Amino acid sequence: MKASLLIGLLTLTATPTLLAQTAARPKAPTAKPRPAAAAAPAPAPQLDEAKIAERATALTANMQKALGLNPQQMAKVGQINLISVRGVETARQTYRQNVRKMGGVIEDIGQARMAQLKDVLSPAQFDKYQRKREEKMGVPSSQGIQGNPVPGMPGQD
Repeated sequence: MKASLLIGLLTLTATPTLLAQTAARPKAPTAKPRPAAAAAPAPAPQLDEAKIAERATALTANMQKALGLNPQQMAKVGQINLISVRGVETARQTYRQNVRKMGGVIEDIGQARMAQLKDVLSPAQFDKYQRKREEKMGVPSSQGIQGNPVPGMPGQD
């Protein structure tokens, strides 16, 4: 009885050790393809180019109607809108699991778009665009941010 109990205990304690040693060998060769397989889907998000072009065209048409863009401005604004819409859609697909990161990337795209639009639009057109944007989205303009400091906060000199 003691011998069978001793053999049983030795078998139970030796089995995980043996399995751990043999299990590590097959996993090592398969570990190399995993990073490549995990990285493969991330760089190529599937974008619907027709939908992106449609959005950019609609956005440009609305801006033309509201701001009275000339043909040269239409072409430049259309390209800016296409690049921005494509960037936002790419960010949405790439960072859909990380909402904070996605928001930061989309914010950066929006700021870059505003800087490009400021270069293309006349000052009067850009001011009008900013006012309409504030009304529609509730986004404060950079001019509004530069106003009076908040009461109780030190002013910027």
